[in-house]
Amino acid sequence: MRTPTRRPASRVAPRWRGHRRWLRQQLPASLRSWLLDEGSLTDRLRRRCPGCFSVRVLDEAWRRPQPDEARVLGLPRSALAWVRQVQLLCDGEPWVFARTVIPVSTLSGAQRRLAWLGNRPLGAYLFADPGMRRSPVQLASIAAGSGLFEDAVRGLARRPARIWGRRSVFRVGGKPLLVSEIFLPPVTSRR
Repeated sequence: MRTPTRRPASRVAPRWRGHRRWLRQQLPASLRSWLLDEGSLTDRLRRRCPGCFSVRVLDEAWRRPQPDEARVLGLPRSALAWVRQVQLLCDGEPWVFARTVIPVSTLSGAQRRLAWLGNRPLGAYLFADPGMRRSPVQLASIAAGSGLFEDAVRGLARRPARIWGRRSVFRVGGKPLLVSEIFLPPVTSRR
């Protein structure tokens, strides 16, 4: 008889909760406006970055979403999705780590181009679509030990003890995709 294998601690998912379930004082004051902003993060970063805004693609491939991501998108656990991980940079410094999970069914018709964004920001595509809809934002405080934390801080000169993120399901052409945006320390340290 096989002994059940335990999931490594490094792959523990953060606990996402609707933004209204957090008390205002639980959110870091320096990040509150970033976490609750309903506009385009890409546009806001471009306005805040005094130099050159850019996107660095870290990984994009067909993968199984994390169980909590599959649940939010209504996918079976065995489903594959196009998973894209990027850093949003200001003058080459990572300000935001973003992870996008796009179900196979979403990548049809005009939305096929979502798999070919390269170093173009996803936000520019989403917010240019007048029919785009966004679910209420979920927030999470993400500690070391989470796979998402490890992916987000990889390559940073200084690893914070905790980071904060938000995620939403966007619908373009009526089809869903999940976007998680994790805020890294430089986003609030540079004015």
